[in-house]
Amino acid sequence: MTAAATATPAPTATPRIALLDVLRGVAILGTLATNVWIFAAPGSEARFLADAAAVSATADLSGGPVAVVVEAVFRFLANGKFLALLTVLFGAGLAIQHRSALAGGRAWPGRYGWRALLLFVEGTLHFVLVFAFDVLMGYAVTALLVAWLLARSERAQRVAMYVAGALHVALMALLTLALALAPPTGEPGSAPEEAAPARLFTEGSYLAQVDFRLVNWLPLRAEPILSFALLVFLFLLGVRLFRAGAFDADDRGRTLRRRLLRLGLGVGLPLNAATTLAGPELFLIDRYVCAPLLALGYLGLVGVLLECRSRSGPVTAGLTAVGRTALSSYVLQNVLCVVLCYGWGLGLASAWPGAEPWWVLALWAGVSGTLVLVARWWTARFGRGPLEAAQQAALRRLERRRS
Repeated sequence: MTAAATATPAPTATPRIALLDVLRGVAILGTLATNVWIFAAPGSEARFLADAAAVSATADLSGGPVAVVVEAVFRFLANGKFLALLTVLFGAGLAIQHRSALAGGRAWPGRYGWRALLLFVEGTLHFVLVFAFDVLMGYAVTALLVAWLLARSERAQRVAMYVAGALHVALMALLTLALALAPPTGEPGSAPEEAAPARLFTEGSYLAQVDFRLVNWLPLRAEPILSFALLVFLFLLGVRLFRAGAFDADDRGRTLRRRLLRLGLGVGLPLNAATTLAGPELFLIDRYVCAPLLALGYLGLVGVLLECRSRSGPVTAGLTAVGRTALSSYVLQNVLCVVLCYGWGLGLASAWPGAEPWWVLALWAGVSGTLVLVARWWTARFGRGPLEAAQQAALRRLERRRS
């Protein structure tokens, strides 16, 4: 017998699931559709300190009727939905790594703790140096807990998912009630003080903005803290959907995706529309309760649309490339928007007053197109995104040091 025949075979890499890559690409460009309004606003990240609902604010009613409708629809379709979709997909990715570890005879969580630590470091750098509303830090902490849960029984995972979901809904309901009962804040003469944060991001230096994030790190990290139970729920939901075959290209997968489509669009869409039309008083329910339900409809819709295509076209190929470089694309889109919008860069946020929403939509389309082109060029030559490759290299070095 030859040496090749007698050697112990190395565990094979888990084949990539085409639908997951496309969905990741959709989720990455979709999160930009929400965040682009933060970059484009004169106060940018600082607006959150004065008005938490500014992250999911509705359209500017000062524009013409067509502009108001276009902006309102665009914001509604994006707000919270793609972030929830990305979170579900992160949970599905964690399930893939868990399955791969078990198939290869490796301990779990094993080295996944190092992977989560690296993601937390990357998220911290992203938060400090680029954008206050980073999602990577929250994902890293959630992933550690869910990775530990995946080593427990199926029943324990199911109970944890339902408890996390119930706690999250209860917390959002209590916070919404507290905000409704709280006395109104803000005085008529407070406009000069409120203009200071706007000047920081339209006229301030890059280092001044970094200092702002460091000084205000706790309130700027409020979203992942308050929505931690939702993150746990969506991670575990992603695990369950993956194990149920919702991303597979077979009859079972197609059936599950159609059920998600009916649930998300049939129930989530009218509920989310109602909470959006109710106004900012329900922004917590709108963004953190109803939006994730509609995100499941998006998942099913993308799956159904892909089934209707006989072959992959340029749109599918572009979304796949972005999905394969999801971490790198997520960071790059925020870097591009910071450079284009903030005062130390091109300063577009203050260059076109009154031109909303058209220039903001053009900004989203331009950055999205750039991401697709860069991702396709990169994956054609290197396969893995630069940040993904750096993460893998760091993990290998850590493994060698431990061995």
